[in-house]
Amino acid sequence: MPTSTNTKTDAIQRMIELGTRHALLEGRCDLEGVMATLSDDPVYEFYPLRQRMRGRETVRRYYEHLMAEFIPRASSVLVQAWGNETSVAQEYDITITVDGAEERHRVLGILVGDGQLLTGERVYGSERAIRLMLGPIYELLEPIA
Repeated sequence: MPTSTNTKTDAIQRMIELGTRHALLEGRCDLEGVMATLSDDPVYEFYPLRQRMRGRETVRRYYEHLMAEFIPRASSVLVQAWGNETSVAQEYDITITVDGAEERHRVLGILVGDGQLLTGERVYGSERAIRLMLGPIYELLEPIA
């Protein structure tokens, strides 16, 4: 019979594996793979802007832009990652070329879920970084009350 410690450890491991799989699929620009890691109604929140987007269609459009426009011009280094039963935090140092010039941004993404599917993400970064990542989806964000 598993102990509560083993159950907690297993839950943490499942969440870390889910977050890692999601990040690898994103880096490979595997849109369908990324979407398969998400729940039916994912919510993405952006801080310190206190803005969000929700729903599979909006999130799909975000990833279409990210994979077509952002990732091909960017490189990233995972600085640190950690997790618990319900979330995985991944801190990245991102360099992106915009209009011939390189920009560096530090972004922290906290993937939230249950170890089976992600219910969303909280992204912490500068407004500039978030605008570059979101592209036209930025205009669809709504305030977080």
